[in-house]
Amino acid sequence: MPFLDQLNHWARHQPGATAIEVGADRLSFAGLAARATAALSDQTDGAGISVISLPNGIEFALALTAGIAGDRAVAVLDAGWPDVQRDAVTERLAALDPRRARPRRGPGTVLADGHPDSVFLYGFTSGTTSLPKAFTRSRESWRRSFEAGTDYFGLTRHDRTLAPGPLSSSLTLYALAESLHAGATFVTLPEFDLAAALACVADREITRLVLVPTMLRLLSERGLAGGVNGRALTRIVSAGARLDPATLAAARRFAPNATIQQYYGAAELSFIAAWTLRPGDAPGAKVTAVGRALPGISLSIRDEAGRELPRNEPGTIFVRSDLVSNGYAWGDDGAAFRRDGDWCTVGDLGFLDQDDVLHFLNRRLDMIVTSGRNVYPQEVEAALQQLPGVASVVAVGVPDARRGARLVVAVLGSPEVDAASLRRASAASLAEAKRPRSYYRLTALPLAPTGKLSRHLLARWITEGDPRVTALD
Repeated sequence: MPFLDQLNHWARHQPGATAIEVGADRLSFAGLAARATAALSDQTDGAGISVISLPNGIEFALALTAGIAGDRAVAVLDAGWPDVQRDAVTERLAALDPRRARPRRGPGTVLADGHPDSVFLYGFTSGTTSLPKAFTRSRESWRRSFEAGTDYFGLTRHDRTLAPGPLSSSLTLYALAESLHAGATFVTLPEFDLAAALACVADREITRLVLVPTMLRLLSERGLAGGVNGRALTRIVSAGARLDPATLAAARRFAPNATIQQYYGAAELSFIAAWTLRPGDAPGAKVTAVGRALPGISLSIRDEAGRELPRNEPGTIFVRSDLVSNGYAWGDDGAAFRRDGDWCTVGDLGFLDQDDVLHFLNRRLDMIVTSGRNVYPQEVEAALQQLPGVASVVAVGVPDARRGARLVVAVLGSPEVDAASLRRASAASLAEAKRPRSYYRLTALPLAPTGKLSRHLLARWITEGDPRVTALD
């Protein structure tokens, strides 16, 4: 993560400026550089993997900064993982000890960036029931990401970015790194708390939000209800899922002066495509659209045989980019990240329209195959999202002996939303094969620790009879 040379630059030129705030704790650029350098004094080797499994806090930032000095690397684990999973990953990392695999090229106790091609980060796919895949990233890939993203997403050293998600998530971790690289202030919370996040917006001169859509919606709706003014916000950057119309509308009311940007990407691929909505702009009508490719990135839609498909025909999204990861350190089953020459994919499905806008249809693993038909859950959700009284919709497939998977929908909304109204909306806009077989009411959204909606968790709630989901049929 090539921000150490830049961190030293800012420590010299704006030493007292705040680099990071976590709750009531603050650390300046000079303070961060000095404490991270001190943490290196007991280390004599310039290579190795440091495991970080910490909650949000100043100690996380220090461990990260010291852990990537020279040719060192960090493995960022979710602090909420069960012990058995954390231990299994740690054992795998120990077997990869790079101190045996390559000579030291970077400085031993100097806080400086290492060789551009060296691996600095081991990241992990989400999951709590099996060993997650581990992908690796080189310093050069993130240096190029900084170059591509800083201007596009409007980050300057004068910004104060609030990213309230866990630092173990790719979105929040990258927001920290890009802020330190740009000389901007990064703000997060010890844990996600709506009241604390709104207090940051109101009292800490936050100019920029980086967060997933579910957090954005909660923050916007609570702020509007509580009279918190988000007018000082100049930019909102969202990723991890598509911004649905209700979330976008709430965000625009909460922060009327903010430019709203959403990008589509993957931890293994970095940025892929994005769209920008400035104050006063009308939102696009196509809910599947995720924008045009960022500068320097090429897109191709291919069929199962690898042939490029024409415009408006769905297939697998391939990306050609200098921002992609090195691949997997372990767990590569050929079904996730894969290469075809200079082109890479994580198996996501979509299409390009006549205006070169990318439309995202589904993560391949989310596709529901019911009675031999492929159903994109996002298509079902979009059809029901506009029904009056519906706040959120989640479609998922649950095991079914006859169909393979049974398509069901769960909604969070007003009591007036019943199975009959949902069936009428489905019949009006969905082909018969894409209409849900059962409907459920949610009392809470099924969220992963990162704040993203989790279809896997919803399916488990339904099959296990969790009280947070009840049948409407």
